Amino acid sequence: MAATPHTLGAPAERIEGRDKVTGAARYAAEHTPPGCLHAWPVAAGIACGRVTAVDTAAALALPGAVAVLTPFDAPRFAAPPDDAELDVLQYDAVPHRGWYVALALAETPEAARAVADAVRVSYADPGDEPEPHDVVLAEDHPEAYIPEKANGGQPGHRERGDAAAAFAAAPVRVDTAYRVPPLHNHPMEPHAATAHFSGGRLTVYDSCQGGNAVRSVLAALFDLPEDKVTVVAEHVGGGFGSKGTPRPHVVLAAMAAIRTGRPVKLALPRRHLPAVTGHRAPTLHRLRLGAERDGTLLSLSHEVTTHTSRIAEFVEQAAVPARVMYGSPNSLTTHRVVPLDVPTPSWMRAPGETPGMYALESAVDELADALGMDPVELRVRNDPATEPDSGRPFSSRNLVACLHEGARRFGWADRDPRPAARREGPLLVGSGVAAATYPAYASPSTASATAHPGGTYTVRVNATDIGTGARTVLAQVAAAALAVPLDAVRIEVGSTRLPRAPLAGGSSGTASWGWAVHRACADLTAALAARQDPLPDEGLTVTADTSDEARRTPPYARHAFGAHFAEVQVDTVTGEVRLRRMLGVFAAGRILNARTARSQLVGGMIMGIGMALTEGSTMDAAHGDFAESDLASYHVPAHADVPAVEAHWIDEDDRLLNPMGSKGIGEIGTVGAAAAVGNAVHHATGVRFRELPLTPDRILPALTGTAQPR
Repeated sequence: MAATPHTLGAPAERIEGRDKVTGAARYAAEHTPPGCLHAWPVAAGIACGRVTAVDTAAALALPGAVAVLTPFDAPRFAAPPDDAELDVLQYDAVPHRGWYVALALAETPEAARAVADAVRVSYADPGDEPEPHDVVLAEDHPEAYIPEKANGGQPGHRERGDAAAAFAAAPVRVDTAYRVPPLHNHPMEPHAATAHFSGGRLTVYDSCQGGNAVRSVLAALFDLPEDKVTVVAEHVGGGFGSKGTPRPHVVLAAMAAIRTGRPVKLALPRRHLPAVTGHRAPTLHRLRLGAERDGTLLSLSHEVTTHTSRIAEFVEQAAVPARVMYGSPNSLTTHRVVPLDVPTPSWMRAPGETPGMYALESAVDELADALGMDPVELRVRNDPATEPDSGRPFSSRNLVACLHEGARRFGWADRDPRPAARREGPLLVGSGVAAATYPAYASPSTASATAHPGGTYTVRVNATDIGTGARTVLAQVAAAALAVPLDAVRIEVGSTRLPRAPLAGGSSGTASWGWAVHRACADLTAALAARQDPLPDEGLTVTADTSDEARRTPPYARHAFGAHFAEVQVDTVTGEVRLRRMLGVFAAGRILNARTARSQLVGGMIMGIGMALTEGSTMDAAHGDFAESDLASYHVPAHADVPAVEAHWIDEDDRLLNPMGSKGIGEIGTVGAAAAVGNAVHHATGVRFRELPLTPDRILPALTGTAQPR
């Protein structure tokens, strides 16, 4: 059987596409075992304090009511979870508003919601003063501290040389501040789980980014052997990081199934997501850049203040990109974190890099203005030969090529560099640029490949396809290694019954799973070539494990890079900013599927557009909760907000990461996108805006001279 030409890299259509558009693909909430109960959680009505009583009498009298679990009668965990946000219904304390204090169970979804609404929760003792809460982040907060580690195990603080002295002596200096509000993931499919416990075995259909972590947590909490827990995530409707770790819904569904002996389905309402599934923490940035008059950086300082909850520490590593991007002999990057009465932050698409690069790339644009230098040239001039913080050589770094190619495609040379110079009636028009970076990771994975007598193959790996096209790309990797047509390969993913694999996150999924799939298929090809006898009915199976290689600390700094170019118009009458066009050029290793890669990159860019222009959340100081808790108030970009968006890439084959030569593309597209839009707004208006999103209430006062000082 002849191999399909260019199987790897070809724009193959999604294998599961037809199932999705016809409704054959089933998601976590679409599994309904016989006798299935429906659950609805009860959220705390205070920002901090203590539950003293839960009155369930009226709730249990409603038609269809089955049970209400409370902190006073819920099953106890065998051991406390590592993630304190999963310690639900185990104690009476309320660490933040939205914390679950009861779970209603009923025969129908409507009945479950009615039962939950009828539960009456009492807080503190009668006559007690409400406990004060604090949800407001400030640079000078008295509880702020420097953590030892930020997310991803990154050092909380790093210094090289004497950044302060070098900044003070620099001929050209920029000392500036930027603010990024809380942001929310809001995947198309809200978090949901269906759990069934029978014969000592727990089976869970969960909307998650990795079933192995969910299985391990459930096994530990409920004192079950891991081989008695099965987690299925065959189809997942997005996650953006919020499904990267187990969430309370799956713990509650499993708890209820074990308690009642019946299957239980729990689908969270969208309004609950900001409080219980993580969020991008707000970040306050101070940047100080000192340079020679020719643009050579002498000093770079990036200081970040962010928040975390009082029950767990999560520190958005927003200063880390400054350790990677530009050469400077003197550098200071540090994080300060404030514990508040808020939900624990977590991963949101490109955590750390997204807010950090918004601030850094905006500050670099300010430095270009101060120097009177083209912002593309300034970035090229400070491109380092080795990673500045570690000194390690890059496995590949093609940022300069991205900048040059992007400038060529965008027509950057035709740009009038003067701010506020281009007007079309009431519209001011401007363009901006920003660079992008994201680490390239690979984690240990296993996979199996089976050759069947009929000339077909089955590849099995517990990858999770969260809408990225992972099934299709992995089938392409397998077909290329086996030298067979794509339609000869059947791929199985999304179940802990399959060979163990890491989660879909950190832009590392395909690099990790694909490595194991490639090896299994290559080893199977060798085994078939050496075989003299016909295949038995069950076929021939080979299993591969990349643990030894993937765990080694690489001698190289491995990152993807990119460059964004944006053109905007600003209405001087309404203050509305509209994107006219956007272009991104990326260097992300070998592109394994042109169709799915372009979709991921464009999707990331659109997410950056939303961050710049529409998305933002507010922590209500009095209420102690996010004011924007649904899509009516949290505005993501609609079709009308996104005109011409193009994604291109540089040919790059980085075999120092994995045998396919690929890097992750799920997150690089969103990093830097917001800065390009913000820099374009500055170019259009001549006004530097330092807080997102760039909504009319911020733009118009600045244009009319009525803006109030912060």
